Amino acid sequence: MKKIITLTSFILLGIISSPLFAQQNDFIKDYLERLENSRKYLTLVAEIMPEDKYNFKASPDSLTFAENLLHIGYAMDWHSQSLLGGREPRDWSTDTVFKVANKSKEEMIELINKTFDDSIKLISEFDVDLLNNKLDYFGLTRTKRQILLLLTDHITHHRGQMLVYMRLNGLVPPRYVLFQ
Repeated sequence: MKKIITLTSFILLGIISSPLFAQQNDFIKDYLERLENSRKYLTLVAEIMPEDKYNFKASPDSLTFAENLLHIGYAMDWHSQSLLGGREPRDWSTDTVFKVANKSKEEMIELINKTFDDSIKLISEFDVDLLNNKLDYFGLTRTKRQILLLLTDHITHHRGQMLVYMRLNGLVPPRYVLFQ
């Protein structure tokens, strides 16, 4: 009788946990598709903006178009490699990788694409059992799943600013509907 109860318990556990595991895998699969589409759209936005407009900013307190682009890269690196991957975070005040400095438009686009590649690789190999692990996020407790969602919100926020900069310079941004 004890063997039947044990066997039944294992079978029930398998039946219950299998759909939950599949849902987490589906989350990562769906997330990576969204992130790849975000990359394509951001890259297109960066390519359309003329290089001589990369220093444009809407107000003195705003980031330039180029600073918005590389800020996306810095935040993507921090969210994925540091918060999810456990790597020591870059120090914004001393980091030179994501500073505009003397980078060309082409170099900035290459850097953003490499950062997307690195983030996608880390997330595609991420242990889905860790998605519910919690960590500190600017004084708030957030799960690693929430960190992934915050990352995409952050990309969208700064890309939206870049789209406004395009409009302020007489350019028509690419249609977003193609990247959903």
